[in-house]
Amino acid sequence: MVDVTMNRQGRRVLFKHGSVLKTVVLALLIALIVLPLLRTVLFTLQPDTIKAWSDVLTGRLSTNLFYKPLGNTLLIGVVVATGCVFLGGFLAWLVVMTNVPFRKTIGVMATLPFMIPSFAAALAWGALFRNDRVGGQVGWLQGMGLDIPDWLAWGITPTLIVLTLHYFSLAFTIIAAALATVNSDLVEAAQIAGAKGGRILMGIILPVTTPALVAAGSLCFAGAVSNFATPALLGLPVRMQTLSTRLFGMIEVGQVGRGYVIGILLVLISGAFLWAGNRIVSGRRSYATITGKGGRAKRLDLRGARWPLCALAMVALVSSTVLPVVILSASSFAPSSANLFSNWTLHYWVGLSSQSIAQGIPGIVHNEDIVRALSVTLALGLAVALAGMLVGLLTSYTTARFRKGWMSAVITQVSFLPLLVPGIAFGAAYIAYLGAPIGPFPALYGTFALLVIAGTAYLLPFSVQTGRAVIQQVGGELEESARLTGASFARRLSAITVPLAIRGLTAGGILIFVKIIRDLSLVVLLFTPTMPVLSVLAYRYASEGFGQFANAITVVILFISIAASLIANWLQAKSQPWLKN
Repeated sequence: MVDVTMNRQGRRVLFKHGSVLKTVVLALLIALIVLPLLRTVLFTLQPDTIKAWSDVLTGRLSTNLFYKPLGNTLLIGVVVATGCVFLGGFLAWLVVMTNVPFRKTIGVMATLPFMIPSFAAALAWGALFRNDRVGGQVGWLQGMGLDIPDWLAWGITPTLIVLTLHYFSLAFTIIAAALATVNSDLVEAAQIAGAKGGRILMGIILPVTTPALVAAGSLCFAGAVSNFATPALLGLPVRMQTLSTRLFGMIEVGQVGRGYVIGILLVLISGAFLWAGNRIVSGRRSYATITGKGGRAKRLDLRGARWPLCALAMVALVSSTVLPVVILSASSFAPSSANLFSNWTLHYWVGLSSQSIAQGIPGIVHNEDIVRALSVTLALGLAVALAGMLVGLLTSYTTARFRKGWMSAVITQVSFLPLLVPGIAFGAAYIAYLGAPIGPFPALYGTFALLVIAGTAYLLPFSVQTGRAVIQQVGGELEESARLTGASFARRLSAITVPLAIRGLTAGGILIFVKIIRDLSLVVLLFTPTMPVLSVLAYRYASEGFGQFANAITVVILFISIAASLIANWLQAKSQPWLKN
């Protein structure tokens, strides 16, 4: 009887602690995510700014302010999502289900493009294909004497190509994971019945991987419509606007109300397509492919097509991974992108100020702005990683250990809300939220604190997902035993949960570090000369015609990102299931 009473008391104490923790976490998430978005909406509804809605939607300038950028944005989203599903799905099918040569190499290379910032690929494209339409230096191909047409050098076509080559790795990862779970019995039965590879693909594999295809397409669409760097670098010089570039332009020229309205509409569009994708998947329930039987089916024999398909895959992978890095590295040494592989100089790296080259701008080692930006960027990455790990751990711990109740459901939904918000719109929301004083609290615009808070909130879904994965691996009975001995929540968390999950948490923190140091869309509106970051400096130098400095800075970002990503992969020590066999 005494034991029963103690157990009941323990459950009541646990429930009480769970309620307190849920309240604290929910209040924190509301402050980080909900209030910035709400503040943005309320700002546009004030008497002196509400006219911005009619200006954007029905005014005489609405065509240029909203509808033309909207058309370009939707075109980019649909084409890029379609291209990513086809290219990522093709590579996933090769790696998971066929006997294509160099499967492991293809699988590893297919995951790399998403680690490379999209503005790096856009800069590399300009170094190759830029023509003389907008003045300044021309690209390597034009320098070789080739006549590069405007449609290939600028505008919608290069934007579509660059974004597809950037986001297809996201589709590959999702589709490959789904293909790895396809029931082998289904494929083997079809093979025994004499079905050809094409019939198996269309009749079995595609139907059962529909959720993955829809999810991949939705995420690639959301990423493409919210991307700022690529359309800004390849489209703005020829006045091709998207909603993200128009939002940036409005705030840059002081038309904040119109900019916030465009940001709100961009969030609604992105969220609507993600919601539609989820509805399509949740509307059907006949996708079960994992049962208690079956082993890995024999891989599809491509026969004479093995090497041609391998070559086709390698062309896409080299174009999206190796080529941009080679082009950017070469351009950081070349005096002109027209002579990309000759007359190299170290000036853009270690040169002192000289009026005879680059208008007196010193190399990045001696450039005080770039050196300061490097220190700020690294500090930002570390601060956001640590803050993200802490907030993500508390959030995931709450939802994993105290699942029941409406508060847990709300916490889960709110924590993943930033996935629906494009980075540039989230940055605009934080300008509205913390850019001006709030009661006794001073304005944070132009401060390091604003960058950290905004970065932590924006990347919270990734930290929560990582935290949830590692928390679920730690048995709850360990903490329960410690609680019965009188250990406090903080003591249990620091002495049991964190030590046991430290490798996974560290890997997740490194991934957050990588995402924030290479991000441009979030920080481009929060950038100030007193608080510079490398990605925005690279964009500024590229926009002002100093491509070598932009490319050198981008190479530094790439080096840091790839090194940190390799460390994270080593810490996780998890092989992709499609690379095991």
